[in-house]
Amino acid sequence: MRKLINLMLPLLLSLTVIGCTSLSDKPIYNDQGYAVTGYDVVAYFTDNKAVKGNAEFQTEYQGSQWLFSTKQHQQQFEQSPGRYMPQYGGYCAYAMSSGFVVSSDPQAFTVFEDKLYLNYSLSVRENWLENRDQFIKEADEYWLKKTTK
Repeated sequence: MRKLINLMLPLLLSLTVIGCTSLSDKPIYNDQGYAVTGYDVVAYFTDNKAVKGNAEFQTEYQGSQWLFSTKQHQQQFEQSPGRYMPQYGGYCAYAMSSGFVVSSDPQAFTVFEDKLYLNYSLSVRENWLENRDQFIKEADEYWLKKTTK
């Protein structure tokens, strides 16, 4: 059954692909008007969990609004945004490894080698973790192609 799911997953993900081949119009995944659906990207690193941000603590970066759960997290991001940016603009890391641009679920995250990766869902994250290093290598290549078009 697991093999069947692994074979079907790219097809299922492709059905949810965002309709753009270049990310120049939307390089950061925004949902509900906020990057990472309004979750605090600093909290993934400091608290190792997904924490919803607060509109009281927000900043603009790379054309997107970012929310934070505390003023301290907002300041940390503003001092070093590159450190906290999700890989692939916050789009699903597993889908990106196959060249697809797909939304992500802020609860389906991994911090690996001081980088934040998001996935479409918790079950997709499980599959991604099974071959994480290879998927990261492939996603890095696709992300470079998609962002330089």
